[in-house]
Amino acid sequence: MERFELTDAQWAQLEPRLPPEKPRTGRPNHSHRRILNGILWINRTGAPWKDLPDHYGPVGTVSSRFYRWRRAGVWQRTLEALQARADRQGRVDWSLHFLDSTIVRAHQHAAGARKVEWCSDDEALGRSRGGYSTKFHVRAEGLGKPVTFWLTGGEVHDSKAFARLMGTGWTKRLGRGRPRLKPDRLAADKAYSSGAIRLALRRRGIQSVLPTKSNERPAATFDRDAYRERNRVERLINKLKQYRRIATRHEKRAVNYLAMITIAAILLWL
Repeated sequence: MERFELTDAQWAQLEPRLPPEKPRTGRPNHSHRRILNGILWINRTGAPWKDLPDHYGPVGTVSSRFYRWRRAGVWQRTLEALQARADRQGRVDWSLHFLDSTIVRAHQHAAGARKVEWCSDDEALGRSRGGYSTKFHVRAEGLGKPVTFWLTGGEVHDSKAFARLMGTGWTKRLGRGRPRLKPDRLAADKAYSSGAIRLALRRRGIQSVLPTKSNERPAATFDRDAYRERNRVERLINKLKQYRRIATRHEKRAVNYLAMITIAAILLWL
């Protein structure tokens, strides 16, 4: 087994959650494990698709399965299934969640996406201090695993992604119970400190762990010990950026870049 490839233990958890390898009709698919290892190689190294080593299979087969499964929602469904399993096993901490964001430089090849009818005009690219970039927003659970994420242009303020991050990331419960979404407390830095955000958290019954800005009235209570735990989401971002295809954006389409992040998140939940 080479670097970046799935271990036997990881594959045993992942295989049941993927589409059937042998369709009822037509030619059999190339091995899912082989194709996935090729996608992981691309994600981890940041290399162009054409540089994929031959032993992972034809470049067109590997890349087409990545795009096809993205359109079919396979990556997202797999992530949600792994999160639900972890929740049933008590490996999801709902007592405290974290929000944060990071700037990702966009490669020159990320520009110039064709305008097609079924794609959004907003490809999450913009100008910031870091140049042509994308901002990657993430919500992490208390143990530092990714719950949900979103993309905006690099110039967009962190607080603009608050509603999206808190409105997605439903985790299915065992049986017929309603999926869980909201944590007991939420910790984030000063970028998320505003009256509107604090009010939204209170209405949802979520205790805020947000430091106040210099022009704001100090909060009545502020749990400094809980705020210090925010380094877990920062460490999560560092783990995701170990994948060079995430540390630098190469994809023209935001949905494809988000799929690369989702694949890396899947590995963290395995």
